[in-house]
Amino acid sequence: MIILGIDPGYDRMGLAVLEKNNGKETLLCSECVKTNRKDSHEKRLLQIGKSIENAALKHKPDVMAIEKLFFTTNQKTAIKVSEARGTALYVAAKYGLRVVELTPLEIKMALTGYGKAEKFQVQKMVAAILKIDISQKIDDEIDAIAAAIACPTRSLN
Repeated sequence: MIILGIDPGYDRMGLAVLEKNNGKETLLCSECVKTNRKDSHEKRLLQIGKSIENAALKHKPDVMAIEKLFFTTNQKTAIKVSEARGTALYVAAKYGLRVVELTPLEIKMALTGYGKAEKFQVQKMVAAILKIDISQKIDDEIDAIAAAIACPTRSLN
């Protein structure tokens, strides 16, 4: 099964494609999509949409694992990130991808066994599970990989 992992963001959005096959996970690609702050709002959403669409066309995922949003303070940022998340969901619908929404707690539980794990603990588990060096990867990218790893596939088959 091929999973497209998304860590929603407006300035930076994490994107990862992971293959799960008989208990083995292989990272096919990952990136941090950075939008230009000087571009218009709609142009930035278009860039996000195109990046997700390119990954969907190239890797033909079966499912999108996307992190649910959790905001406590900045409503202006929350709205923009929500719109970026909506762009990702649009692409999922356009390409017929099943969508699995995961909370940060669920992702942390799946990777570390502890829902209040620190970011560095999740990063260590991503590196250990995939046997990769994550030192050159940006946090948002690692979060997208973590969402893809955490995606439950048993119930999707």
